Amino acid sequence: MSKLAALALLFLSVEMARLPAQGVVTTGEAKKPDMSAAKSPTENPTDKIIGIDRNLKTNEPVMTEIYADEAFFDSNKYIGVFTGHVKVADPRFNLQSDKLTVYVRKGENQGMEKAIAEGNVGVVRDRADPNGGPVSRAVGRADTATYITATNNVELKGTPRVQQGPNLHVATSPDTVMIINETGQLTTHGPSRTDIRQDPKSDEGAKKAEIPPKQ
Repeated sequence: MSKLAALALLFLSVEMARLPAQGVVTTGEAKKPDMSAAKSPTENPTDKIIGIDRNLKTNEPVMTEIYADEAFFDSNKYIGVFTGHVKVADPRFNLQSDKLTVYVRKGENQGMEKAIAEGNVGVVRDRADPNGGPVSRAVGRADTATYITATNNVELKGTPRVQQGPNLHVATSPDTVMIINETGQLTTHGPSRTDIRQDPKSDEGAKKAEIPPKQ
């Protein structure tokens, strides 16, 4: 790494670390985050599933890990640009794309203001069941995705599509915008199509549904 790149990396790390509730870790080696860490016997396997950490408290630091082939930092514009096999591991969402631009807030209350992903975007957000049931996962794909820290929403543009379980929600116009909020709920602005999959009933279930013959 060149001296300039090293100084830029140090700048972004310091700037984002100043915000108590947010941190960013970057690496130049593009690789999939290691999700194989050993779990304690009492840990609920759904507590740390990709895209959500139900144990995360609002007053605790949030660590965002960014993996990419190349990184560029501009201290004057308060931005960081990551390119090549970009992967983001964050307790609030997971994301992959060809390019990622991170904008840092200026002033005393510094930290990530927003992040824009471009090219072959895939994003995962999980919604925990408040009653302790299975986690609901939303997988979105689009040309671009924008994450806004203030709202904690992920906005998908460029013929987006979102799959939730077996059901698929697809934009029928390139201008349609889909928003996945922090709880995994989906809102669509513009024309779309929804495919709801229903599996055929089993033979046993069909027999129970049969009307008994009249005596």
